[in-house]
Amino acid sequence: QVQLVESGGGLVQAGGSLRLSCAASKTIFRINTMGWYRQAPGKQRELVAHATSGGSTNYADSVKGRFTISRDNAKNTVYLQMDSLKPEDTAVYYCSATYVGANYWGQGTQVTVSS
Repeated sequence: QVQLVESGGGLVQAGGSLRLSCAASKTIFRINTMGWYRQAPGKQRELVAHATSGGSTNYADSVKGRFTISRDNAKNTVYLQMDSLKPEDTAVYYCSATYVGANYWGQGTQVTVSS
């Protein structure tokens, strides 16, 4: 199993920045895909970004050019740098990991962007 613990959420004004962190209980070098999803009230959970162990990254169109995902294998941590935040980025952000064919989730961290 993989335990994931997110941190770094909070309240920020539009145009501001936040960095989310996701600490994993296993060496993330062995975890093929790690990513960030978000869920706004009344909406389905959606992919924000993911990064593979091979270095590939993928972003939702709505965050391209504003968000950056990165993996620090030495710290077993995945980050999501969020810049130029918009009110529509308000959501609970979840870290995810795909390991040995199973998906794991963190508990989520709230991000609120005020206009």
